Amino acid sequence: MNTVAKLKPETQGLVARAEKLGKDFAARAELADETDSFVTDNYAALKTSGLVEAGVPSELGGGGASVEELAQMLRTMAHYCSSTALAFAMHTHQVAIPAWRWKYQKVAAVEPLLKRVAAEKIIVVTSGGSDWVAGSGKAERVEGGYKITARKIFSSASPVGAILTTSAVLEEKGEEPMVLHFGIPMNSPQVRIDPVWKTLGMRGTASHDVIIEGHVVPEAAVLMKRKAGEWHPVFQTIATTALPLIYSVYLGVAESARDLAVALALKRRPEGHVRQLVGQMESELRGAQLAHGHMLAVVGRNAPSAETVNEVMIGKRLVATHAIRAVELAMEAAGGAAFYRTQGLERRFRDIQGARYHPMQHAQQADYAGAMALGLAVDKIF
Repeated sequence: MNTVAKLKPETQGLVARAEKLGKDFAARAELADETDSFVTDNYAALKTSGLVEAGVPSELGGGGASVEELAQMLRTMAHYCSSTALAFAMHTHQVAIPAWRWKYQKVAAVEPLLKRVAAEKIIVVTSGGSDWVAGSGKAERVEGGYKITARKIFSSASPVGAILTTSAVLEEKGEEPMVLHFGIPMNSPQVRIDPVWKTLGMRGTASHDVIIEGHVVPEAAVLMKRKAGEWHPVFQTIATTALPLIYSVYLGVAESARDLAVALALKRRPEGHVRQLVGQMESELRGAQLAHGHMLAVVGRNAPSAETVNEVMIGKRLVATHAIRAVELAMEAAGGAAFYRTQGLERRFRDIQGARYHPMQHAQQADYAGAMALGLAVDKIF
């Protein structure tokens, strides 16, 4: 792995497990990509590895890993199978966020979920990017709770998920629209998967649409209510924690592309123009690594805020920009061999494109950063 700094001793165990699993994952990555099939066998291995519960506090039966440790785990996994790493990042951040809230904010409501992840090795699915700050789907008040109707896109690892953490918008006459947050069991009769995930890259994540058709969430099961269409402190925690984990995957994809490109370039006659391409690739990759390191440093402050959201989103944009460019240069440095699917670079070139689409996308991120610099309100920029 081409990293800027040596791994901390406490991180080495997680990375070693990811490395060991990754060698098997790599053998299955091409088939999953070619057939648009979910990486089912990899998830079976993850459930017996201790990585599913790695982010759960040790007091609740988990591994007690920090966000930085989890990020290095995912980054390593991405060297072997981008789809497994990205899908698993979605579960991982849905564990890391409640773990942070339990540890630093003393939020007791998240404890049952964390204990279930530790004891039962369940996979948590999130509708994440399809909901974001605005929320999506419809909540209707009924006796004892709320009837939910929604289509949740980008629901990674949906075939093996036990719980979908999601939200819906409640609009009642004379009241401000409110977003309700809750979990829904994936085996509910009112929940089904629409297998629409036929994509350019990250094909093995099974990020299908999840359809909710009338599932009733009891009032007591609603974890939070917030105003629709504006930032809430819990979303500052979500953004600050989730994005460094997700983008550790894209960094790992870029690093693996770099390693493949160097090996292929050495088979050519590495004259001036090839050396320059490799040098440009190294420089772009270093930019992505440094930006990701900044994201993790922001997480390490343990103080989510509008300011940390800004810093993380700037880092996210830089990781995406530099990682995508590094993989483009890897394709050039490798020469015509990169065009063959059997070499693995072409798949990584497609997979890295996913870095463009997670919130906040470039326009919203620039708007947020600009407003922050000018001392203007950012509560409705997302």
